[in-house]
Amino acid sequence: MQILFLGTGTSVGVPVIGCTCATCTSPDPKNKRFRPSILVSHNGKNVLVDTPPDLRSQALTFGVTRVDAVLLTHTHADHLNGLDDLRQFTNLQGEYIPLYGREEHLRRVQTTFDYAFVPGRDYPGFPRLRGESLNGRLELFGLTITPLEVHHGGMRVSAFRFEDEAGHRVAYVTDTNHIPEATMKELTDLDVLILDALRYRPHPVHFSLAQAIAVARQLQPRQTYFTHVAHDLEHHTVNAALPPEMALAYDGLVISF
Repeated sequence: MQILFLGTGTSVGVPVIGCTCATCTSPDPKNKRFRPSILVSHNGKNVLVDTPPDLRSQALTFGVTRVDAVLLTHTHADHLNGLDDLRQFTNLQGEYIPLYGREEHLRRVQTTFDYAFVPGRDYPGFPRLRGESLNGRLELFGLTITPLEVHHGGMRVSAFRFEDEAGHRVAYVTDTNHIPEATMKELTDLDVLILDALRYRPHPVHFSLAQAIAVARQLQPRQTYFTHVAHDLEHHTVNAALPPEMALAYDGLVISF
């Protein structure tokens, strides 16, 4: 199993339009953040988590030429609005791509992007997708994928736990300010935890850095990477203050087992 971070930024990305702060003007590529997404690769197949507005640029930047399935965390614009860019993958592959999400999220997607879900349509100007409701664990390409509920203010968001045949376990938990106890129990004994950590200051629907650190200390994964990061957090400054088992993720980071 391999995890590629396609984007680690918050909803407006980093740099932020019109901002002249030290992070936004930094020449360091680790301070340049696309909207949040990861690509999970295993057995020659690619599972994409979310379709952010930067998807085309992410695919070109990191050489992504195949998507075999998509997992949707929720339907906010920074996680969904690049969905039309899947059309080039369906054109290249000549097949429908399954999109897995909560039932309420799929209804919204199939309303907003109705043209992408027409059975039998074979037109290269449209993505060809098949909505699949999340109903418990998935077995995809040798991966066991467990959808887990977290809360993003009043919205239910899907986190995902991935496990390969060798027992390596990774969890992706973005856009949350509360993790229910049942989900916390599913996030134990992880090799890698990828967790929302927006900024230093508290936020009404995201974990702050301090809150995310507290959750990581409670769960004790072998390594934690923080994502969905705003320009408030300069990459090297924050990492210098974190313990060795925690770090800010960055676009292009690869974790391989």
